[in-house]
Amino acid sequence: MTIEIHWIRDNASLQQHCADWQQLPYVALDTEFMRVDTFYPIPALLQIGDGKRVFLLDPLLIDDWRAFAALLENPAVVKVLHACSEDLEVLLRLTGSLPVTLFDTQLAAAYLNMGFSMGYSRLVQTVLDIDLPKGETRSDWLQRPLTELQVRYAAEDAEYLAKVYEHLKPQLSPEKAAWVLDDCAELVSNLQREIDPLDRYRQAKLAWKLDSAQLAVMRELCAWREREAQARDQPRNRIIRENSLWPLSRTQPTTLGALARIEEMHPKTVRNDGEIILQLIRDAVALPAADWPELLPEPLPLEAASVLKGLRSIGLREAERLDMAPELMLRKKILEALLKSGYPNGPYQLPETLRGWRRELMGQSLLDRLHRAGEPS
Repeated sequence: MTIEIHWIRDNASLQQHCADWQQLPYVALDTEFMRVDTFYPIPALLQIGDGKRVFLLDPLLIDDWRAFAALLENPAVVKVLHACSEDLEVLLRLTGSLPVTLFDTQLAAAYLNMGFSMGYSRLVQTVLDIDLPKGETRSDWLQRPLTELQVRYAAEDAEYLAKVYEHLKPQLSPEKAAWVLDDCAELVSNLQREIDPLDRYRQAKLAWKLDSAQLAVMRELCAWREREAQARDQPRNRIIRENSLWPLSRTQPTTLGALARIEEMHPKTVRNDGEIILQLIRDAVALPAADWPELLPEPLPLEAASVLKGLRSIGLREAERLDMAPELMLRKKILEALLKSGYPNGPYQLPETLRGWRRELMGQSLLDRLHRAGEPS
């Protein structure tokens, strides 16, 4: 099949086409980017499909994205993506905007019980019975000119994404279609919600094992690591390796020699940032106890596994009733947060992360199950 491909390489052309796309019911959107040695993704190509044609946008030549940002923010035009989390980062980085009315075909497939977390090639094969080549996935998208194979690969992604959307959308009931859009809106909202660098220590490995004084060190190290990764545009592990944070916080070295002996501490880190890291540790150690973080909750004990299994069964039952992928129903982190709110004897409180239709459909059943589990046998 011959694909009609249009290149957009300048601001004026992009503005003109965005005016046309603003009149459409949807656009299929994909991105190619590089992210090997950087904190932020480097946009390399944007692909737009309108169901008839494919447009390839070159971000190495375009520098005015205001018209495209307005398209993203127009709720009347559905933006169709697949497994969109990284694409959203690219769009935010490039345009400063995120899609309003987003439709993720990977999520839609799960709502139709076709499979959870389906890769794009598999979804295209399942829905359209077309086998897509995979050879260009890891190629250099920043090179110019792109190879003929790269151009074809990129164009086919946008072309078939539009066709997949046109196949999936009519199969969704109005209720499920609304749920897909709700989940997509939450993805966008989560990306817009910036995490304070001073809260990064909460996600650090083994942080729950530290006492409050040690957590103060962890908090300062994680915050500095996050800020430096962004400022230098380098991966976090280039600043301080993840596996070094816990022993740093626990042992609190005071010399460069002791710092160099920390697990997985890279010599370059010691050489370039060693004195800064030691000063961060000294400053955290000097904090008064009133400024130390609270202890982090321990992981649930092994005996809680049977209670978690019972909670998961509620989601499995609803997934079967609704003919949806069971993984959509209740994420493990949500169930663990619920259980931690009152384990072992309650009372329990539904976590804020259990929202929307899931809360309405299963919230009370979850609380009822926990109440029964806490009753004496």
